[in-house]
Amino acid sequence: MDGPRAVRHTPFYLWSPQLNAEPADQIRLLDIQALDVRLSQLVYKRESLPEHAEVDSLAKDLSQQRDLLVAAQTQASDAAREQTKAEQDVDQVRQRATRDQQRLDSGVGISARDVANLQSEVVSLAKRQGDLEDIVLEVMERLEAAQERVTELTDRVAALEGKLTDATARRDAATGEIDAEAAKIAKDREVIVASVPADLMALYEKIRVKQGGVGAARLYQRRCEGCRLELDMAEVNEIKATPRDQVVRHDNCGRILVRTADSGI
Repeated sequence: MDGPRAVRHTPFYLWSPQLNAEPADQIRLLDIQALDVRLSQLVYKRESLPEHAEVDSLAKDLSQQRDLLVAAQTQASDAAREQTKAEQDVDQVRQRATRDQQRLDSGVGISARDVANLQSEVVSLAKRQGDLEDIVLEVMERLEAAQERVTELTDRVAALEGKLTDATARRDAATGEIDAEAAKIAKDREVIVASVPADLMALYEKIRVKQGGVGAARLYQRRCEGCRLELDMAEVNEIKATPRDQVVRHDNCGRILVRTADSGI
């Protein structure tokens, strides 16, 4: 009777289906990975530019100051109309008082009763004129204060607009430099990708998406540079027994392990 058959387990670093690729093609993955890391760094750098926060803060301040300026201009406009109306009221009372006084002074065609009534009205109009003139003075003070506020806010808005223009220009210059570098890296990446087998690139891209942007890692001095774990002797021996053109992956992080002269294997 035959003894128990040994069960062959898939090594920790192999994933089905098996994929073969020339060692040189596998090493090119490290070049692509380095470019992908740099592209990710540039994306972060672009998003983290201090000019973004500066522009946003200045834009917010400018919006608030513009709102305040509009409110101040409205107050000034309202006060100006109120002053015009009050001055017209004063002028109407003054004209009426002048006419009454002229009738009193002429004494033509008016009775003693009319005289008394006109005298009373002149006194009343004089008081009314005084009250209206006080209103005019109060409105003029408010208008002056509103106009000063408009001037202050106009200067503040102009200063903020200048700062915002400057910050925006600096931001655009910084992002332009980053975008130019990213475009060059993307072109360099395209050249390398074109030289790598499609199935190997497909595996790399799939892993890269799942593993936070890192799809391939160098095996350096028996350590996976993807997850920074050192392989034990059993793992090292399994990789040693694996042909160089066979793609291996680290069981811990799932990344493609690229063997080089510095792998220690």
